[in-house]
Parts: sequence; structure tokens; C-alpha cells
Amino acid sequence: MKRVLITGAAGFLGSHLCDRFVNEGFFVIGMDNFITGDVSNISHLSKHPNFKFIEHDVTEFIAIEGDLDYILHFASPASPIDYLKIPIQTLKVGSLGTHNLLGLAKAKQARILIASTSEVYGDPLVHPQSEEYYGNVSTIGPRGVYDEAKRFQESITMAYHRFHGLETRIVRIFNTYGPRMRLNDGRVIPAFMGQALRGEDLTVFGDGLQTRSFCYVDDQVEGIYRLLFSDYVYPVNIGNPDEITILEFTKEIIKLTGTNQKIVFKELPIDDPLQRQPDISLAKKVLDWEPQIGRSEGMKRTFEYFKSLSKEKLYKREHKDFTNHIKK
Repeated sequence: MKRVLITGAAGFLGSHLCDRFVNEGFFVIGMDNFITGDVSNISHLSKHPNFKFIEHDVTEFIAIEGDLDYILHFASPASPIDYLKIPIQTLKVGSLGTHNLLGLAKAKQARILIASTSEVYGDPLVHPQSEEYYGNVSTIGPRGVYDEAKRFQESITMAYHRFHGLETRIVRIFNTYGPRMRLNDGRVIPAFMGQALRGEDLTVFGDGLQTRSFCYVDDQVEGIYRLLFSDYVYPVNIGNPDEITILEFTKEIIKLTGTNQKIVFKELPIDDPLQRQPDISLAKKVLDWEPQIGRSEGMKRTFEYFKSLSKEKLYKREHKDFTNHIKK
């Protein structure tokens, strides 16, 4: 039985990856320090014979007993609320954490896949964004702690590949959504759905004409799975190229939820990307992958999940002064 370590296992994407690899017959070692993860995301795996959980911070030395065939590094804050609230930890998990895991992969002779992000493109001057684009990123802006952590992550991964001959893979993840997202974590879909479920007005930052492209989690996991077992070592965009403005998306949320909230506009956060759409030509070519689940179906599934949450989670605020915080 092949053994895989998945960091960030209690997070949104990490937990779905744990499910996928357990179902594919792997022995999965999940690792998380719960700085942003939620134990409920993996509680259903707690008694599974092919799943083991280790509570650990990957910025500290990592020791895994026995053989290890694959590592998927998904430990990182991923929402604006998180990396604005814990900027130092965000930088450390992208640098020290990645270094530790690359060292572990080298010691175990394991293949490692690193979770990067579309944020490496910053506020892009090229549209849509292909893997050949180098990005437009502010190193000193409030989002720089996340953007630069991921850019460094890619650089050190390629250095280990070139210098040590390590088997590495890099996925650039575009906006992904689905069950197990934290309802009030500041990202577009859970923010809007949380406001709709609570009967609050929907908050749009800027004029709402900025664009995003949303990929359902099952499609994202499939792309990541194919990339891990491909022979391609350079970054690959995984996302859904179906682009929509935030304002139009807000109207879709109102229609889906059957609510009648107003739309209120607030100041656009510093360095917030105005356009985000993946060019997935490379993924189609090297992975034979493209998304299968449309936004209408994916949003229905996600809304049903959010509706099932307890009132405690529905009304929990991740960061009360988020609107003011992002302007600093």
C-alpha cells in the first residue's frame, strides 16, 4: 500500500484530498496544526484503518516513521482574513514549512506536490493568466505575505528539483469552492452565502466589475490528482475559466438563495486583483483535464452544505474588523 502525507489535512482542500487518496487505496497520513483547519473536516476518517492523523506545525522539524511515497503540501492560510491576521505564520509555512517538507521528501525519496496559487500572478496585466506569465505583485503590500510565500515556495521547489533531482510537482490553484469551506473566512462564495443565510445585505468591494473564475472542489481535486501522477514538473494552472464579474455573481447568489437582500458597496482592498481567469491549455494538454461541474450545479451543492451548518457556525465572525483591516 502506497503511503502519502497530506499537510493542511483539516483544511478545505486538504480534507477533500484525504478523502480522495483514502478512497483510491492509499494509506494517508494527515497533518495539521489547526491554525485555520477544522477537526470536523476529517472526523469521519478518524476510525478509518488507512488514515492516521498527526497534529503538528510543519514549520517545525517533521519526522515520519516508515516509508513515504508521496507528499502533498497544502498547509497554508488561504483566505485574506487568515493571512492578514497571521502574516508571519503565513510567510513561515511557505518558506520554513516548504523547506522542511522538501527535505523530508528527499530523505524518503518521495514525490512531492506543492500547492501554489493564482495569487502568484498578483493583479495581472495579462488576461487570461497562463503559466508563462510572471505576475504583477507588490512585495510590501498587505497581500504580499501570501503572494511572496507562494512565489518563494515555487522557487525552492524547483531548486530542489534541479539541484537534488527531487521529483516535484507544482499546482497553481485558482478560486475553488465547495463543502467544508469556512463560512465567514473572507472569500467570495462563503462570504456571500453567509450574508444571505443571515439575512444581511451582500457586501461588494469596489464597483463589482472585478472578475473571478470559480472551480468546484471535485474538479480541483481531480486536477491535482492527475498532476501528481503526471511527468510534468513545472507549474500547472488548475481552475475553471468560466469568468464572471463579482456584481453578476452577487445576483446569482440572491437568486440561488431565494433571498432579497440589497447589495452594498465598500472600498476595494489594497492590491485586490481586478481580473482572475486561468488559461488551462496546459492542463488540457498534459493532464487531459478540464472542469466538469458547472457553476450552477456546484453552487447548489455548496449552498446545501452551508444551509446544514449550525447557527453557531453561521453567526461566527472570523475577524470583526476585516473591512477596516484590509485597508491598512
